[in-house]
Amino acid sequence: MGEVTALLNRVATGDGAVRDQLYRLIYPELMRLARGHLSRSGTLSLDASAVLHDAYLRLTDKQNLSVANRRMFYAYASRVMHSVIVDYVRESRAQKRGGDCPAVTLNSDVHDPLFTEHSLTDVERGLQALASADERAYRVVEMRYFAGLTEEDVAEMLEVSLATVRRDWRKARAFLFDFLR
Repeated sequence: MGEVTALLNRVATGDGAVRDQLYRLIYPELMRLARGHLSRSGTLSLDASAVLHDAYLRLTDKQNLSVANRRMFYAYASRVMHSVIVDYVRESRAQKRGGDCPAVTLNSDVHDPLFTEHSLTDVERGLQALASADERAYRVVEMRYFAGLTEEDVAEMLEVSLATVRRDWRKARAFLFDFLR
């Protein structure tokens, strides 16, 4: 058992004294995950530290954070980071902040699109539809794309074959392509 897994188990049993030690140990990997999420989210006025710290607050708010191992923790942390970013985008696009109106620069009347062809909220709606249609394919996308796990790690975590993970990955990509088209 690795050091991270051992610390996670101690936290799960109620040993709150090791939370800071765990955080110092996992901080670099969590920062890598946060940067990865932001790089795939388009241009946002949000930095990796803000995503990481908000996600950490949400993670530690859970009284019974019980994950079996390091990989499951990082997958869960990645899911929380994704929700932090989606919440941020929803808040920034709220009606009281102009909704979907295009941004206008102060030095000209050129309209700058807020997002690329598919906004983060469009992708999130597609992921929610995928989760409703095929939960396992959604989990594969979540673990591969958002958590950055390998196909082998995903297969191990979902307790399915590598071929099943590859098939679910292709199916999920096709589903999202059709949904976003």
